[in-house]
Amino acid sequence: MKASSMNTHMGNISIDAEVIAQYAGAVAMECFGIVGMANVSLRDGLVSLLRSDNMTKGINVEITSTGKLILNFHVIVSYGVSISAVADNLIDNVKYKVEEFTGLEIEKINIFVEGVRVID
Repeated sequence: MKASSMNTHMGNISIDAEVIAQYAGAVAMECFGIVGMANVSLRDGLVSLLRSDNMTKGINVEITSTGKLILNFHVIVSYGVSISAVADNLIDNVKYKVEEFTGLEIEKINIFVEGVRVID
């Protein structure tokens, strides 16, 4: 992951993509219907739920040449909820909060639903 930088009248601000991923993951976990981030093993094809300290492995942050963000979320959703409603809620919350937090514009948010879990 690379960093995004902005020039201001006071100097240069550099935000590491890992910081953006951590914040976006925290915002995503606040959304209704999201159980957690998923880790997909390409070798085995297995999907596992990530603990909160490894949450950034389920989020990929790309910074375009124009300085905009593309966020890819690999999530596990709750059983019985509308996936489209959860995805819309996730997109709205993450777009608003990450843009406010970083000052960078989000070009695209992709959501990959990797699994469904029953919550007790």
